[in-house]
Amino acid sequence: MERNASRSIVRGIMTEFANLTGLSPVAKRPRRYLWTDAFAVCNFLELFGQAGDETYKDLALRLVDQVHRTLGRHREDDARTGWISGLDERQGKLHPTKGGLRIGKEMNERGPGDPFDERVEWDRDGQYYHYLTKWMHALNRVTRVTEHSSYNRWAMELAKTAHAGFTYVRPSGGQKRMYWKMSIDLSYPLVQSMGHHDPLDGLITYSQLQATGAQDPEKPAPDLSGEIADMARICEGKSWATDDPLGLGGLLSDAFRLAQLIVNENLEQTGLLETIVDSALLGLETYARRNFFKLPADYRLAFRELGLSIGLRAIGKLKGLIEGHPGHLNEEQSLLSQIEILMRYAPLIDTIEKFWLDPANREADTWSAHREINMVMLATSLAPDGYLAL
Repeated sequence: MERNASRSIVRGIMTEFANLTGLSPVAKRPRRYLWTDAFAVCNFLELFGQAGDETYKDLALRLVDQVHRTLGRHREDDARTGWISGLDERQGKLHPTKGGLRIGKEMNERGPGDPFDERVEWDRDGQYYHYLTKWMHALNRVTRVTEHSSYNRWAMELAKTAHAGFTYVRPSGGQKRMYWKMSIDLSYPLVQSMGHHDPLDGLITYSQLQATGAQDPEKPAPDLSGEIADMARICEGKSWATDDPLGLGGLLSDAFRLAQLIVNENLEQTGLLETIVDSALLGLETYARRNFFKLPADYRLAFRELGLSIGLRAIGKLKGLIEGHPGHLNEEQSLLSQIEILMRYAPLIDTIEKFWLDPANREADTWSAHREINMVMLATSLAPDGYLAL
């Protein structure tokens, strides 16, 4: 798609998103959802970077504030009030991520004594680790774009809180593990299994925050060395292979983030980068063989496919980064060979974007049921640098 046309579409999507969710004009009860809002912050930063229009930077900062004031506090239908962290109003505003952030689901969380229903659990509130890492990334991007270090400090405070809440050691001992979903106040697990890529997201995101924190001009930032070491140990020996399109897109995006940290911040994780690329290639080959792209819209989930197209955008950038910085990576030629194979799947970007840009396909229930997350991730796919570039 022609670049100016793509930018115009992204501006239209994000303007509509701001209106629908009560960001602009500001609604009395804005509708906030942490995953969607993390991508939206990055999209507004990208629009600001493209045109230098302060309106988009202001929307990004306003969205951060709304998320913290909405998802950093207890629900209106909860007997508890105030900040999740338990801090008073003044300290809560100074440290809005200290207690973590709610997902933003419509139903309240399951109580500790309530029976587990897997189907209903998807619609219940709580805290997801992989949503929190997305928000840490968004806050870090705000600091890197605006040079206001408070946002990265909030991200680091969130990292410490999330790590303490989601990691645990079994009573029998052994290596630390992670819960997938926690209660709003992080006092008990709602889903005890570990998310496949959660420790990988944590390791890369913590390293990203730590690198930015080292440049904090105002005061020493929190130290995440212990948390980074924990995540590195959990990641040891893990296979990241998946044939889920959203998971694949996350892997490919993680590969580019990690490569940027290796090249620009001297992070020593070249072996992990090779493992991620190998895992993504294995999963992508499996996924592509299934040819889901021939199915009608009613049988497809846009945000999952768009996650993949965002990741495929990252692969082209990864190739350019490595070629532009020779000698930074071990087994560089082998890695480039694998990336060249991944690049064969780049035409899927156009396939996915064109399908979901078609108004007829956006009439499907699968689009309208997840409209805001679909909109925002379509915008990210069309203009990915705000999300992908560090």
